[in-house]
Amino acid sequence: MSSLTAPIDLRRPAIVRYGTGTLRTLAEGIAAEGYSRPYVVADPVNAARIDLLGLGEVAHFGDVVPEPHVANLEAAVSGASDADVVIGFGGGSAMDLAKLVAVMAGRDTPLSEISGPNRAPAREVGLVQVPTTAGTGSEAGSRALVTDPDTNSKIATESPHMLADIAIIDPDLTMSVPAHVTAATGVDAMAHCVEALTSRRAHPIIDMYALEGVRLVGRFLKRAVEDGTDAEARAGLSLAAFYGGICLGPVNTTAGHALSYPLGTRYKLPHGIANALIFPHTLAANAPSCPEKTAAVAEALGFAPGSPEDIRAGARAFCEALGLDMRLGAHGVERSALPDMAAEAHGIRRLLDWNPVDLSEDDIRSLYEAAY
Repeated sequence: MSSLTAPIDLRRPAIVRYGTGTLRTLAEGIAAEGYSRPYVVADPVNAARIDLLGLGEVAHFGDVVPEPHVANLEAAVSGASDADVVIGFGGGSAMDLAKLVAVMAGRDTPLSEISGPNRAPAREVGLVQVPTTAGTGSEAGSRALVTDPDTNSKIATESPHMLADIAIIDPDLTMSVPAHVTAATGVDAMAHCVEALTSRRAHPIIDMYALEGVRLVGRFLKRAVEDGTDAEARAGLSLAAFYGGICLGPVNTTAGHALSYPLGTRYKLPHGIANALIFPHTLAANAPSCPEKTAAVAEALGFAPGSPEDIRAGARAFCEALGLDMRLGAHGVERSALPDMAAEAHGIRRLLDWNPVDLSEDDIRSLYEAAY
């Protein structure tokens, strides 16, 4: 883990507008930047309330699917040729596609030519992100994930050109998110922070954001689940998600996300739920290598630190108190698939190589078994 003297490259959107009512600044904000032909990328739920953006009749792609695949991206790109600014309106899936649409719009360039680190070309259009959930923090980052249907694996693309010009984080947009989705996305935000905090490339400048993000989730997530109209709780979770997004840029996630990805690609589990199911088990597995940071996470979430089993039990109880069923088997996952899932997760080296503990394929299978 990095010392105070270690160099780090921290990037954030040039303009961040956070707080109740900030969505009202969108139309004026894009006009001030000289944009006049917006193109909105949204999932069907948010496409149905696109009028909230205050842009009038606006070109849009409203068919973003959970765990978006290459064909979904290509369909989104096809409608953007006339745009001068792309607006991601939704959760992480919509915002991830918006990043890719912004660098691919008007170009005959397949994803295979820009995927990976620092291969995406400079944008010729603007990019604005408007999150409607408090989970992924994608509005703050420069990374996007799309599923390859041929291999059932995630294609990661990362580039400073995919960082938003403007991020508008209005917690009011999250008020309508159902309780079970609020719970799952909140745990996802927390997982971003925890995995960055305990990563082998953790850095003090990111630790600050990460630990405060965990504290915000510990303080506000249960409140928001119990009362979706709790404005302070919604705002606290939106801030936690943003902090998690900042963590993703220079540090990123580790084993928790690597183990969660097969649940999304194979079983189409929402990303937040997949991360929640895995979170207690990777936190416990990593605890011996970073006891002080794990203890800080436990304190922030309201349970006592102790042995790895104590950590697992405390983290699981935290998630169960949110109404989440924490058994893999309850979500349609077949026990017979666990070995293949373990092999798949073990191959995600871009994440696992930075986990504080070196997890073998057998270790990962044991974690899936514990979660089952």
